[in-house]
Amino acid sequence: MRSTAARRGRHAVAAAVAGVLLVSGCSASGEETTGPGVTSEPCPQAVDENKGCIYLGVLSDLGGGPFAALGTALQDGQHAFWSAVNRSGGIGGRYEVDDTTFVENTSYDPTRYADAYAKVQPHVLALAMSLGTSQTQTILGRMDGDDMLTGAGTLWSGWQYAQTDRGLVLEIGYSYCTEAVLGLDWLTERYGRPERIAVVAYSGNYGEDYASGARTWAMTNNVPVTANITTASNRELGNQNSVVQQVLADPPDAVVLATGPAETGEIVGKLVQRGYPGRFIGSLPTWNAALLDSPAGPALTARYATTAPFDGWDGASAGAVSARAAAPRVPANWGYNAGWALSYPMRAVLEKVVAAGTVDRASLRAAVAEGLPVDFEGMLPPHDYAAGAPDPAAHRAVVGVPDAAAPGGLRTVATDYHGPTSNRLQLTEPCIRF
Repeated sequence: MRSTAARRGRHAVAAAVAGVLLVSGCSASGEETTGPGVTSEPCPQAVDENKGCIYLGVLSDLGGGPFAALGTALQDGQHAFWSAVNRSGGIGGRYEVDDTTFVENTSYDPTRYADAYAKVQPHVLALAMSLGTSQTQTILGRMDGDDMLTGAGTLWSGWQYAQTDRGLVLEIGYSYCTEAVLGLDWLTERYGRPERIAVVAYSGNYGEDYASGARTWAMTNNVPVTANITTASNRELGNQNSVVQQVLADPPDAVVLATGPAETGEIVGKLVQRGYPGRFIGSLPTWNAALLDSPAGPALTARYATTAPFDGWDGASAGAVSARAAAPRVPANWGYNAGWALSYPMRAVLEKVVAAGTVDRASLRAAVAEGLPVDFEGMLPPHDYAAGAPDPAAHRAVVGVPDAAAPGGLRTVATDYHGPTSNRLQLTEPCIRF
């Protein structure tokens, strides 16, 4: 696992990186000032040893948690992205990027985040990714004091507002909240409007943000919600039998899911096995290709669809083509493409501060606040991170369905999808707060 390898190499570079609190070098704009996580020494796996190194940290579920497969794929996608950047000349022709030395496996456990952050904080310029909404929130106050930017391994709606993300979280695409709206609009367009829906979601900001969007869609379209079920991972509960019983007590036409892959497979498989005739739409963390080989595989293939805010493995955008070309293997889930896509904003802000000549955390934060237009090479719509409230009318979804013959087990059936309900939403604050 990459995090283990990272620890082995950490001692070789930690002292050098930690000591580079303020160094200078010559650039086109004059004398360059740098902060923690930036060194004139080459990266441990440098392509060009004449370039300096920018270290980015990672806090993720890389084993032992409900999203370990996803976290590993996200890390693979990010590493492929930064490796491609390094091979193409790096950042501003002066630096390469290291995203493997300071990696901490948190197992998606919020109680482990403070310690994990403390381990990487002295040594990195920013975080390439922090996985999880409540997980990231546990360290947001410390990040604020440290001017620590992060790529968002989470789509909580609060990250789209400066008052809740403090200008530190580089989110991509829609939120979980608007994802539910887009997914239900697509389901309606494809199969007819469900007369009733049930919502099954993890407790916490991920699940409840998505559930809030599903309820908003239902209210806007005058569709009753037969059950609003809060659940947790099988690691905590053991199984999803209670969820299945609650859904069957008053069967809806469609079930909306915001859980992990294991729970999704169990819920869909058991409901279909017990005669439930409806359909399922799931948030992007609900899918993993390994589900096709589970007992729930046939039920998922027949009844389930999932959404993502970015072009998938079989996408035709320039970004998706580049991601495929850089991949060492076909990924098991959408996390690889997500890792690639969420790296564009960090590259943009790094390029901006290197060009300006001050490469430190405060400059990164200021560069985002001043205006950071990002081109995702077609994987997502362009976005400026200095924008105010999100615009649901601009949000787009990619819809995929299970297909054993498709690379990664997921076949895209709709791209750039935008439904009518989003045009009726006016969002001025996060859909859910904690």
